[in-house]
Amino acid sequence: MSPTFILTKILRMALTLLAVVTFTFIALRLSYDPAQAMLGPDATQREMEQFRAKWHLDKSLIQQYVIYVRNLATGDFGISFRDGRPALDVIFERVPHTLQLGFVAYVFAILIGVPAGILAALKRGSLFDRLIMVFSVVGFALPNFFFGILMILVFSMMLQWLPSAGSSSWQHFIMPAAALSLTLAGILARFTRSSMLETLSKQYMRTAEAKGVSKMRRTVAHALPNAAIPVVTILGLMLGQLVAGTVVVETVFAWPGVGRLLISSVSGKDLAVVQALVLFIAFAMVLANFIVDMSYRLLDPRSRSKS
Repeated sequence: MSPTFILTKILRMALTLLAVVTFTFIALRLSYDPAQAMLGPDATQREMEQFRAKWHLDKSLIQQYVIYVRNLATGDFGISFRDGRPALDVIFERVPHTLQLGFVAYVFAILIGVPAGILAALKRGSLFDRLIMVFSVVGFALPNFFFGILMILVFSMMLQWLPSAGSSSWQHFIMPAAALSLTLAGILARFTRSSMLETLSKQYMRTAEAKGVSKMRRTVAHALPNAAIPVVTILGLMLGQLVAGTVVVETVFAWPGVGRLLISSVSGKDLAVVQALVLFIAFAMVLANFIVDMSYRLLDPRSRSKS
């Protein structure tokens, strides 16, 4: 893996983040007036002018952008209009909750989707294979909030087994993590099955079978490593869907994470927090894609030879 390849990826990450910062900055400032949104319709003209002067909103859009980017370079992401605290402090209070929920959901999806896809490929055409494909289609077609609302109706209201909101105990993790992981597990099972079927049909797999290599050894030593290459790519792309799903699921289950903070900040017109959240989410996604690219290069020798 050449240093040029790594530097090129890092440069693309930086340009992507700069584009996200620019687009978010312009879109938010053109969509509404922060002074009017925060102070309300009863605010006087003098109060609005003082508010704009305090937050540099009285300057031109280009001047505001230069000030914002310059502050970002020094680690200043702005001050929350609502809390009066640094935007990063507001976000970092919620990050642990989102990371915990996302990690549990991601692990659930891998533990369910990958084995299901492998077994479906090995038992192609069987009843188990058809059931896995039905599960995959249902998981892909139905949105996260549908699973969440359905589980609240069944397990919280009807059976009263699990709490419907909050994050104070391990029971609170079950339904939000399940709602997030079901869709991801369905997608992962389908791609794992397709990758395994493609690998099992290769000439070297038939050659290994002709040489008398056991099915277990063929699967573990030959099929799984080669089938893992496209699956790793899907795992990276799933992080983006996990972030999007977290916003919805955290709202459904009143989970005190970053996703719920984004919804409340957008509705409350908290400019600095929204900008910092969008940049935080974009950074998480480009970092995940960078890790996927590095993993792909390590797993596939052919990609390393092209660099």
